[in-house]
Amino acid sequence: MAGSIFSPLGNCSELEKANCHPLVCLLCHEPYQHPCLLDCYHNFCASCLRGRASDGRLCCPLCGHPSVVRGGTGLPPVDRLLQFLVDSSADGEEDVQCANCDRRCTKAVRAAEWVGDTHRGPARHQLCPLTQELDTMYFCNTCGQPLCAPCREETHRARMFARHEIVSLSKRTKDIHKKCPLHEEPYIMFSTEKKSMLCINCFRDMQGESRAHCIDIETAYMQGCERLDQAVMAVKELQTSTREAIVLLKAMIEEVRNSASEEEAAINSLFGRMQEQLSERKKTLLKAVQSQHEEKEKAFKEQLAHLASLLPTLQVHLVTCSAFLSSANKAEFLDLGYQLMERLQRIVKLPHRLRPAQTSKINSEYRAEFARCLEPLLMLSPRRSVVGSAGGIGPGMAGTNMLPGGQCSKTLMVPSCPTSTDKMSTSPMVRKPTMHRYISTKVLLAEGRETPFAEHCRNYENTYRMLQTEIQGLKDQVQELHRDLTKHHSLIKSEIMSEILQKSLQMDVQIAAHYSAVEMMRSVFEEVWEETYQRVANEQEIYEAQLHDLLQLRQENSCLSTITKQIAPYVRSIAKVKERLEPR
Repeated sequence: MAGSIFSPLGNCSELEKANCHPLVCLLCHEPYQHPCLLDCYHNFCASCLRGRASDGRLCCPLCGHPSVVRGGTGLPPVDRLLQFLVDSSADGEEDVQCANCDRRCTKAVRAAEWVGDTHRGPARHQLCPLTQELDTMYFCNTCGQPLCAPCREETHRARMFARHEIVSLSKRTKDIHKKCPLHEEPYIMFSTEKKSMLCINCFRDMQGESRAHCIDIETAYMQGCERLDQAVMAVKELQTSTREAIVLLKAMIEEVRNSASEEEAAINSLFGRMQEQLSERKKTLLKAVQSQHEEKEKAFKEQLAHLASLLPTLQVHLVTCSAFLSSANKAEFLDLGYQLMERLQRIVKLPHRLRPAQTSKINSEYRAEFARCLEPLLMLSPRRSVVGSAGGIGPGMAGTNMLPGGQCSKTLMVPSCPTSTDKMSTSPMVRKPTMHRYISTKVLLAEGRETPFAEHCRNYENTYRMLQTEIQGLKDQVQELHRDLTKHHSLIKSEIMSEILQKSLQMDVQIAAHYSAVEMMRSVFEEVWEETYQRVANEQEIYEAQLHDLLQLRQENSCLSTITKQIAPYVRSIAKVKERLEPR
């Protein structure tokens, strides 16, 4: 076994440029010996593939495609087509002499004739005046003898040879292909169903429906040539497309290389700018941390000094009280005791800072600061904050961009919401409202500041409570009806079903109208939010929660309507049964 393992792409291109002989193995570079066909349609000698199989699979040495190998030999099946071409080529390399004259065809000329038939069609050569060698030989299948071109023209043009089959020497019919090996009769038919030639006995042994698929040898040959031409054209088109794809892929590989270089340069540039920004912001944050540390430490030391001076005073008065009680009689106690008690009470009532005035935690918000300084470089979208674990989703309040010189510019980030009530029906399942919105609203209203949004919140809460109460009443009625239907299998009032559906439709209209009214206030609130930046965070959060609560109410109302419609037929059926049974 010779040759080496080829890489997939480069050596395939080299093989195409080299225009290798189709009957030469790509591994040992010798004529095929028992050629084997892999699943990828690459051929190799059996000896070159022996020992390469592993676990029932054999990887192609050229492209690496795995092929399933069956049997104990560890080799793929022999390629009968390629073996036929190899045998035909071997037969053609013998010296052939015309049966009527001494002229002959040499090995080199025969090989050139076969290669010409394979690649470009039949080769045409002239008679050599010195050696009397012919380049083209013919074969009469009827006589079973080779003929040179002059003998074909002189002897086999007579009428008695009109029915003789004369073909090129490379296409002569071998004996093995003339007769049926089972009946020793010549082939006369071809079965398009079984793709095999038939003798007269084979044709007689076939069933009637199978005979309809039989045609004569000449017709089968002509049809086969046409189909082969079609297959060859398809392969040629695939070959052209493959070459174009190779050119395209090579161009794309070059583009990928250039794109990778550009991307690496951009990454390095951005990384350098990010390092500069982060370094500057790091210095600013460290100064802020140091400033907070100094302020907190100074405040704690002042409080500590005050308490340290208070402790001896307390100790002295406690000792004084103890000595006074042990040495004073009743008259002295009544004379000076109340004075001592007043002094002690005044000492206790003095404003003593026993608890720290501030926490010991130093918070520089370095993560947010680092993110803000990177936003201009990374072109990040406005950050959005998530409310609670089960609350509505609230948007990011504002983006803070760092300007040259360390200044900050605060830009209002307005959230995006549905712009019409039609979007309520297409919105996904919203989260259930929590107490977060109620608490935030109460805190906002408790501040006592009269703003458009505060007035809106008061009106919203009143309307929302009314809608929620009505929805809850409908839910209770449906639950009661569902309980009576499933547990007791009875119903007292069947007419209530239509009332519930009617109320549900009315509630849907009211919720949609209220949603539209709240949505129309967006432009007004956006102007207020731009003017009052410090209150935007809380107000936007409450506003989004309000919209989500309305979506939740509408979702619950939709579920309520669906359940009511589902149990309505059962209610009517039970009502009809009760009407029949009541007279009895």
